Amino acid sequence: MSIHPLVSVIIPVYNRFELAKEAVSSVLGQTFRDIEVIIVDDGSIDMTSLLPTYYNDDLRVKYIKIKHSGMPGFVRNRGVDIAQGKYIAFLDSDDLWVSRKIEKQIKYLEKNPSCRIVHTRETWIRNGKTVSQSGFKHKRSGNIFSDALEKCIIGPSTVLMEKSLYSELGGFDEDLEIAEDYELWLRLCNSNSVGYIDEPMITKRAGHGDQLSEKYGQIEIFRIRGLQNLVEQKYFSLANQKPAEQELARKCRIYAAGCRKRRKIEEAEIHESIAARYRK
Repeated sequence: MSIHPLVSVIIPVYNRFELAKEAVSSVLGQTFRDIEVIIVDDGSIDMTSLLPTYYNDDLRVKYIKIKHSGMPGFVRNRGVDIAQGKYIAFLDSDDLWVSRKIEKQIKYLEKNPSCRIVHTRETWIRNGKTVSQSGFKHKRSGNIFSDALEKCIIGPSTVLMEKSLYSELGGFDEDLEIAEDYELWLRLCNSNSVGYIDEPMITKRAGHGDQLSEKYGQIEIFRIRGLQNLVEQKYFSLANQKPAEQELARKCRIYAAGCRKRRKIEEAEIHESIAARYRK
């Protein structure tokens, strides 16, 4: 009889008791049973603290409460700090897992021992309706760095990865309120091959009003900040540094044009200057 590795699932929560209750249930309902669930409560003032008792004090469920930060990367990192598993997975509190998600991902990694991370396809639901993803054309497995530069193409809730890989990368950037996942996956894809299961293993539920992406309306400025930090650090390999600089210049040009349309001239000039620095 084989001994399965422990999987630590980190669920950040802020005032989403009902949604989080369903998210945790989708983890406890996995066909793969060797799981610990770490609920990281980012200073909620609703009933979130009652989640462990709702599950009849299931010993797999751990709960910690921290002072409210509003920074998803900080919250997830605190969960990883206490994770005991060989593998870690993340689940946003408004998302749900298909019951065989972890089982299939464990089997994938066992069959592909050189791979240290695997993600899956998603189903997107907005206001009760499925959102088509037919327009999204990008590489999802292997060396996906060039595609990952444009936007975040790995959903945090889809990932299963070695905890040691996460530690080597240093975790999420705790200073980014949005696009912290985009920034982390860029660092990861810079030097790691990515595994992919072409099945929708999670359901993303959008349109309920308290999401950070809806708070700001657009998130490209956060991608620019994350990418600019890495470019200026010369974080990337020799092969990837120049494409990263070119993508930063492209993003800044587009963002600056939007600023000029909105008559935010000073902000436009700042990003035009960044674009000029890296466009060649």
